[in-house]
Amino acid sequence: MPELTPEPGSDAEVSAYAVLQARLPLLFRQVFADPLAPRTVVVVPGLSMDCEVLAKVSGCQHYEERQLSMLTLLHLPNTRVVFVSSVAIDPAIVDYYLRLLSGVSEADARRRLVMLSTGDGSARSLTQKLLERPRLLARIRAAIGDPQTAHLSVFNSTALERSLAVQLGIPLYGCDPRLLDWGGKSGSRRVFREAGIDLPDGVEDLRDVAGLAAALAALKARHPSLARAVVKLNQGFSGEGNAVFSYAGCPDEHTERWITAHLPLNLAIEARDLAWERYAAKLTEQGGIVEEWISDEGLRSPSVQMRITPLGDLETISTHDQILGGPSGQIFQACTFPADAAYAVEVQGLAARVGGVLKSKGVLGRFGVDFVSVPKDGGWRHRAIEINLRKGGTTHTFQMLQFLTQGCYDAGRAQFLTPASAARSYYATDNVVNPAYRRLTPQDLFEIAEQRRLRWDAASQTGVTFGLVGAIAEFGKLGMVAIDADTAAARRRFRAAVAVLDEEAAA
Repeated sequence: MPELTPEPGSDAEVSAYAVLQARLPLLFRQVFADPLAPRTVVVVPGLSMDCEVLAKVSGCQHYEERQLSMLTLLHLPNTRVVFVSSVAIDPAIVDYYLRLLSGVSEADARRRLVMLSTGDGSARSLTQKLLERPRLLARIRAAIGDPQTAHLSVFNSTALERSLAVQLGIPLYGCDPRLLDWGGKSGSRRVFREAGIDLPDGVEDLRDVAGLAAALAALKARHPSLARAVVKLNQGFSGEGNAVFSYAGCPDEHTERWITAHLPLNLAIEARDLAWERYAAKLTEQGGIVEEWISDEGLRSPSVQMRITPLGDLETISTHDQILGGPSGQIFQACTFPADAAYAVEVQGLAARVGGVLKSKGVLGRFGVDFVSVPKDGGWRHRAIEINLRKGGTTHTFQMLQFLTQGCYDAGRAQFLTPASAARSYYATDNVVNPAYRRLTPQDLFEIAEQRRLRWDAASQTGVTFGLVGAIAEFGKLGMVAIDADTAAARRRFRAAVAVLDEEAAA
């Protein structure tokens, strides 16, 4: 690497990034496709998102641990993983993931694993922390080995991740930061229209309170019986950037004036402790949208995960039914996999149309498309509400299922099958919460799991795995994936596991 690197955001950096990204097709063809090929994957699992909103998520600093699912790549005998975190991860947690590797000695896996940390637990982007530490960057470069067979894996790609890829001298398998607007709330609506996909009535590209009030008034004029509308920040995530406006008391005349006066009172913001003044400022910074509030009986929220490969192929990865919570039911809490068979194939087809538009714009890597779906005329009406040009809350859970079973998702049947053609489903969440869990350390959790048989059983290919374990002692919170033959059995297994943990924590 040269001693001088391009200025972040400069034309020189963008050009250097383009040269690195040009390696990806050959890397994908020769290395990704060959399980025996030597490679290095640098995992930087931080969430480069709105730090103020992210900090309001309980245990957010431990969300980097979700990408420990990438350690399953160590079952490939010539693969090295360099995993970088904000703070050092408890060795007991790393041990837990390495013990899940069947057919690979723990010593061999450790030899090919490099764990590094910034030692900085502040609520800032992990990538930003790395860019501020040239000596740590030098250690990462030294751990990579041959940069021609290495790539960078991140949760989401921004200009920061582009700078990191250039400084490390390896390509980033993710969306070009210049295309990120297509994954924002306003950009998503434009893509849905281009794809010919049904979407809620609304207005995008809002930039200030005046525009917001005008959009809410126009929506009410088009739908006089509408009781509520949802406001979304362009770069909000997991529902945390959303708010619900109530039209209660709204007059038929001078509607916009009334809305302007009542916005601070009638807008219920999902993010905990985020005041109206800060929300309004974020709307000006990010932009946002307004949409009609859909609350029909039987409403579901399916999601489709896909990827566009460096070779230009559009692939379906999985489908999920999202379980939402929070003050108005918009915050992602858990999911079941796969999505309901009544509509899974339908939403896959709609997502593929969205993927075709994204591909035409040059998007690369994983993305998800979220829908709201309601029963209608013996079938379902699906409206697309969001594109996420990144990994998501279901990425690590599906990776665990795929690795543990060595099975694959059959998109034609919207079903996951093991090598023995047995169906598998799961219930997964990062929100198993009980204040009593604060009595437990990660080591305690793993001892309980062993003693009470809360583990993965390779013979039956059912069981549970744990994640977000670093949050247990401080926040009384952890993640869990319960895998069984169908979603009903997976839910039962999940509830039984939680009952055991509750019992042990209370003892």
